[in-house]
Amino acid sequence: MNGKTSNPDVRFGFGENWNRFLSVLDDSSIFEAEESLKESLKVSSLKGKSFLDAGSGSGLFSLAAYRLGADRVFSFDYDPQSVACTQELKKRYFPNADNWKIEQGSLLDKEFLDQLPFFDVTYSWGVLHHTGDMWKAMENLVSKIEEKGFLYISIYNDQGRASRVWKKIKRLYNICPVPLRFLILVPCTIKLWGPLTIWDFCKGTPFKRWREYGKKRRGMSAWHDVVDWVGGYPFEVAKPEEVFNFFHKRGFNLTQMITMSGGHGCNQFVFTKK
Repeated sequence: MNGKTSNPDVRFGFGENWNRFLSVLDDSSIFEAEESLKESLKVSSLKGKSFLDAGSGSGLFSLAAYRLGADRVFSFDYDPQSVACTQELKKRYFPNADNWKIEQGSLLDKEFLDQLPFFDVTYSWGVLHHTGDMWKAMENLVSKIEEKGFLYISIYNDQGRASRVWKKIKRLYNICPVPLRFLILVPCTIKLWGPLTIWDFCKGTPFKRWREYGKKRRGMSAWHDVVDWVGGYPFEVAKPEEVFNFFHKRGFNLTQMITMSGGHGCNQFVFTKK
């Protein structure tokens, strides 16, 4: 089903980036994704639970949830290429899994979401702020969470002026002709990684943090996350307290929060529905 969306005039090709990520995905990355789910949800498995991957991207966390024993997994994404990536992972690892469903759909399409059942675990990492209407997407997602169920999300941190500058950079990247995008991507990569790389060289461990990025970043790839960050548009941000207040008013308890302490990137939240 094709999801309805606010249809921003500029949108990053998330699926293209995820497709390239699948070429470097290995067992260690999958293991790290599984560990991040277990640690954040404070569980040893997902046996007996249903899992909604709202904005499945590469499909890595749908795969991780299935490997952790989820009874039912439903994955969807607005981007057709992201849907294809998730389908590819299912084909690689669990081609005959009838209890893992994958569709195209939008978090802004309430009719699409209304047709879905409730879920014990709803996962939407780094997705809501790319829909073009973040607060509406959050509102639509609330109705799919089972009583006592988990909601695990991440939202870009509001840095004030810095966030407004990044929004302009992201839009410029996406309207720039593809052959010229490196003129934006290279200096942004230097800004994001330059100080850390220099520090690693000074300690005699060249590129250590770049190489080990996935071990602390849910199995993700440093390079593909840089491209995702620089290109990720539409782009919205929120302060941690804004996200907390939004869900608290709708009957959710905060069980875990990790913030960026004023820096760029995503604040992480795990809520449970009362």
